[in-house]
Amino acid sequence: MKHKQAEQAPVAPLKYCLYSRKSTEAEDKQALSIESQVKEMQALAERDHLHIVEIKREAHSSKEVGQRPIYNEMLSEIKQGKFNAILTWAPDRLSRNAGDLGSVVDLMDQGKLIEIKTYGQKFTNNPNEKFLLMILGSQAKLENDNKAVNVKRGLRTRCEMGWRPGVAPTGYLNEKHVDKKCQCRIDPRRAPVIKQMFEKVASEQWSGRKVYRWLREINFKTHRGKPLVLANIYIILRNPFYYGDFEYPVNGGQWYTGKHTPIIDKILYDKVQMTLNQNYIPKTESKEFAFTKLIHCGYCGSGISADEKFKKLKDGGTNRHVYYFCTKARNIDCKNPAINEPNLITELIEVMDKVDLDELGIKSRIEDEISRFNKFRTGVLGHKQEKMSLDIDVRNYTKYLLRDGTLMEKRELLSCMKSKLILREKKVCFI
Repeated sequence: MKHKQAEQAPVAPLKYCLYSRKSTEAEDKQALSIESQVKEMQALAERDHLHIVEIKREAHSSKEVGQRPIYNEMLSEIKQGKFNAILTWAPDRLSRNAGDLGSVVDLMDQGKLIEIKTYGQKFTNNPNEKFLLMILGSQAKLENDNKAVNVKRGLRTRCEMGWRPGVAPTGYLNEKHVDKKCQCRIDPRRAPVIKQMFEKVASEQWSGRKVYRWLREINFKTHRGKPLVLANIYIILRNPFYYGDFEYPVNGGQWYTGKHTPIIDKILYDKVQMTLNQNYIPKTESKEFAFTKLIHCGYCGSGISADEKFKKLKDGGTNRHVYYFCTKARNIDCKNPAINEPNLITELIEVMDKVDLDELGIKSRIEDEISRFNKFRTGVLGHKQEKMSLDIDVRNYTKYLLRDGTLMEKRELLSCMKSKLILREKKVCFI
């Protein structure tokens, strides 16, 4: 007895998205670049009469889930029905992590992704084919994990050999020969200047800023042609690599003795650290100021920072004074004078008398607060309701916040200003 064949649902025409991603495998670098993948898959599509709707190229890493914008866009368009098939070089082009692999299989389970075609294989919504796809994707994930382990092991081996991985610090040059990987040599042009930096700080008690000015005077630049900024100078002066030791990774707690030629000795390095530590004033985490990062210098455009000074009184007490000044980030020689906090508040209050109230981004909130306070006065305290211009109330309230508000209230008020505040010659204005 012959069984009657079940009627099959009509198969939707396949609309392929050709997806190409840059390979990170060493053996693929010569043959499987993005464009070569595209060329091979286009030839395959022409041979098998496949309808390619769109070609997508991507160079992002696939190690982390959801970090490939082009790939995510393709999955989204598959859900919308723009594509129902994927053409790619190999399964590992689609996924090298469990999350992305699960997204592809889920689309196949939903019937939105009918086929995945690679150079030598085809995967459909079939249990065996999906299982094989998951195995191949998991194998790629295993290769990624093993690669990370092998790279870390290789870096540790280099460190144990005395060669620090990464870009050589200023004063050294990386060796470019393959057989001298991670090795560096003395930079004959810059190493003597680096040594002079250490000597001037150790012997002449130079500060980092004085070293910075000296380097600008002699037009010192790195091998990339850029001058050192102040932060770079302190990094150099604190770097033990220059006397022969290094820590890798940084703050990892593992120290190694380098085989590179030291520029200075340990004694000179220790003298520099003593000088730097004497001049260093530790900053407490609780030190906060109301108006920092909200005002700019009217001369050079740098930010306005603040610091506090304590003056001892005859009765044994202390007075705290806060001063605001240009950070000099854009011009080390900026002459904009500092201003103390009471005078700065006075300047800001005068600005509030002149500012258009529309400049206040929190005007409506201030109005609501004033209205709530007036209701409290009349309804609870029994005060008579006084008619006063709402504009006057808003201005008075902003002045109150500047004088007696909390630190957060002051910061919120200025941060909501629509125009830029600048400080120039102890005067505050808008631009």
